[in-house]
Amino acid sequence: MSATADHAEERTNPAMRLGFEPGQVVQEIGYDEDVDQDLREGIESIIGQDLVDEEYDDTADVVVLWFRDEDGDLTDALVDAIGLLEDGGAVLLLTPKTGRDGYVEPSDVNDAAQTAGLSAAKSVSVGKDWSGTRLKSPKR
Repeated sequence: MSATADHAEERTNPAMRLGFEPGQVVQEIGYDEDVDQDLREGIESIIGQDLVDEEYDDTADVVVLWFRDEDGDLTDALVDAIGLLEDGGAVLLLTPKTGRDGYVEPSDVNDAAQTAGLSAAKSVSVGKDWSGTRLKSPKR
């Protein structure tokens, strides 16, 4: 693929900016009818396989966590996600954007991530309705 094609795909596939790599096992938690299907498909096109669901019984390289304000305790959800990761893995926390149902305050994301022992690497817009924050897991 040419450099021009790579840049074109990056503009049309938001998953390109999120650090996914071919061959990674990506586990998805919090799937519901409101998730961004284009983002899901973009991730699958990069990793070369389907996302695995909450029933997956091995460790993952990345956990994609769709989280809305009404989904419960964010710290608990992040701690649970850490337990599913390979050493050095990452959590991609996806929350609704400002003004959308289920919006989560950025300060709540930061507090929950710190309490869970995660460090925020970067936040990006990943679609019309969702923002993503890549959280690095602690080394075990």
